[in-house]
Amino acid sequence: MNKICLKVNGKSHETEISSNLRLIDFLRDELKLKGTKEGCSEGECGACTVIVNGKTVNSCLVLAASCNNAEITTIEGIGSDELHPLQKAFMEVGAVQCGYCIPGMLLSAKAILDKNLNASEEEIREGISGNLCRCTGYQKIVEGVTLAKQYMGGR
Repeated sequence: MNKICLKVNGKSHETEISSNLRLIDFLRDELKLKGTKEGCSEGECGACTVIVNGKTVNSCLVLAASCNNAEITTIEGIGSDELHPLQKAFMEVGAVQCGYCIPGMLLSAKAILDKNLNASEEEIREGISGNLCRCTGYQKIVEGVTLAKQYMGGR
């Protein structure tokens, strides 16, 4: 067992966990944050993407014990009483179809815009390249990120 302290969506947690517990399982089973989806369990699809200390990670590949003293953002952490500009923009342009990839896609997009609010279309496409979507063809997703950056003050 490992004792860890971490912050998830701004809330501090201190707990003991098994050394082989994956981050996705900790988030979904221990913290009951069900927005992070498990797709492939191999780090290939990006459905389980979360932000750890400002960088996107595939939570199916990360051991929770390695996140001691980390700050983690899940999909539940980007909207509060109001939709995050990314969520609003995705809805407005029709970037959401089945929705399975969307939590990971939104977090990848957030990480891009957190680093560069004026990201080019090429940078957006590169930034979401680790997230697979079988429904949209990506164009609407790119349009959603582009609209969101305008909402957030970018160009």
